[in-house]
Amino acid sequence: MIYRKYGNTGEKVSILGFGGMRFENPSDIESSAEILLHALNKGITYFDTAPGYCGDHSEDIFGTAVKEMKKLNKPFYISTKSNKPSGADLRKNLEDSLRRLNVDYIDFYNCWYVLTMEDWEGRKKGGAVAEILKAHEEGLIRYPVFSTHLPGNEIRQVIEEGYFRGVTLGYSVINFPFREEGIQAAADNGMGVVVMNPLGGGTITQNPGTFDFIRVRPEQNSLDGALHFLMNNKNISVILTGFRNKDDVDTAVASINSFEPYTAVEIEKIKRHIEGDFNNLCTTCRYCNNCPVDIPVWKFVESANGLYYKADGSLSDRLKYHWGTELSVLDLCTECRLCEDVCTQHLPILERFEELKAAIAENK
Repeated sequence: MIYRKYGNTGEKVSILGFGGMRFENPSDIESSAEILLHALNKGITYFDTAPGYCGDHSEDIFGTAVKEMKKLNKPFYISTKSNKPSGADLRKNLEDSLRRLNVDYIDFYNCWYVLTMEDWEGRKKGGAVAEILKAHEEGLIRYPVFSTHLPGNEIRQVIEEGYFRGVTLGYSVINFPFREEGIQAAADNGMGVVVMNPLGGGTITQNPGTFDFIRVRPEQNSLDGALHFLMNNKNISVILTGFRNKDDVDTAVASINSFEPYTAVEIEKIKRHIEGDFNNLCTTCRYCNNCPVDIPVWKFVESANGLYYKADGSLSDRLKYHWGTELSVLDLCTECRLCEDVCTQHLPILERFEELKAAIAENK
């Protein structure tokens, strides 16, 4: 296993992190907890969960595993989250998580799911940020961090306000041009970086033909290509990957251990495909953030990627759990097409809206 510094905290964490939202059988708490123990024995030390994951079983799975992990005398770090804007509600989430996880403190506690700058302002005004900082002073949180789907320039704005020690952000070979500024901002400010969704919601590994260009060496598979590209960025502390079972852990660990740094030529080859030749896929650059009725256009168009490529989960789940929105928001659309005018990839956005509606209605 490869270990990296988590910003300037002095902590060293495994480059491969355990994401606790994809357990194969989450209602079986004991057998699911064994997957965490297996991961720890394979060298993984960063374990991420949240209230509500896996039918709200994930934190209980982690707590069951933690009881045994403490006996092994091996280092590990727990990350969990709250998306509550109210300080009082966040405090309740935190206290519930401490109890369920069987820990006295949370190593990395995320101000979770910051989706817009308005949302961010709401977290401050509602007291959530202040409550995280208070809990840190009390020793209940070791490192205050935040998780986000903001574009790079807005991630920088939040970072430079100085509240946090790290950031968790969506980042993959698909969307890297539009989040790189956020990662650089974290590095500039001595913060750790955890990247989530490294496989594009399963899009990359389930469509190996389409994404063959990320395999820059003949011995690589699509998983290797996706993970190795991210590992080449030394500012990334942890690549957070969801595991269903022990086999998933073993496969990802083998991929991590086979990493060899890329050359500048290999990196440039991948960048050319994404920035120039791969224009039918929404990369969430958010240039379409100009809707006069405030529809978050990119959330729907990115979800519609699943109409053209295999991906994990349903389209409606992607909207609800990844983006925090629902299909009915599209009823506000006036068909002004301003979003299409500014789309850097010239995607037929309104057509994608209709295709998304039809596909979700068909699968109800």
